[in-house]
Amino acid sequence: MAEKIKLFDISKCTGCRGCQLACKQWNQLKAKQTRNTGTYQNPPDLQANTYLIMRFQEMADSKGGVKWFFRHSACMHCTDAACVKVCPSGSLYYTDMKTVGVNHSKCIACKECISACPFDIPRYDDKTDRIYKCDMCESRIGNNLEPACAKACPTGALLWGDKDSLLKKAYKRVKDLGEGASVYGDKYVNGTHLVYVLQEKTAVYSALPTNPSVPLSIVLWKDVLKPLSLLAVGGVLAGSFLHYIIHGPKTPDEDVAIKKEGGE
Repeated sequence: MAEKIKLFDISKCTGCRGCQLACKQWNQLKAKQTRNTGTYQNPPDLQANTYLIMRFQEMADSKGGVKWFFRHSACMHCTDAACVKVCPSGSLYYTDMKTVGVNHSKCIACKECISACPFDIPRYDDKTDRIYKCDMCESRIGNNLEPACAKACPTGALLWGDKDSLLKKAYKRVKDLGEGASVYGDKYVNGTHLVYVLQEKTAVYSALPTNPSVPLSIVLWKDVLKPLSLLAVGGVLAGSFLHYIIHGPKTPDEDVAIKKEGGE
């Protein structure tokens, strides 16, 4: 099966929040009371009951006017996912579609994924003592359906499809948009499964890291030190087994003989 990604083109988004509502409905996420914070963005950030939000952002342009940006914000589904690396229980895992799934029944609420994620995505719910995030509608894509958010998008800003095809479309779109536009996501953490077409430089967008990567401490522990420690344990076991094969088991009579020779 061809690898698939979700492509979000900021230049085509109208901020209707249809994707946000579709996510709520499909995942049966209950709403919570929120307060107005002076922006159309609501809720103010991702929550345990909100896997996807539309981020609203205003920016003054060179002519004294205002530019509006609407960014679809959810789990990036990294190919080299820090959350999967640090999860000790297997609650976070790679699916057959190479996205990052969630098994809430296995979650032990260690919160390691929260500190590890370079995109600040997982959220903790103290009532259920579990971690929550977007799973790219695993129940849908596993049955050859597109994610609910992409299904609901009325403008074509959000697409689901073959990775190679959509990346070609993304780079063509960037070329059409001109200076400042870029593709975001395909070159970080070995590639993400949510890729953006940005109209402006990455630094312009709030809550979007300019150079996301798996923390060095995780790389050292999971990819270097842990394999070495396992290798060392394997060496000890192999040495013990070899000693057993060559010398055989040590018997109680041998222990007595050794003590007598020592004068004990």
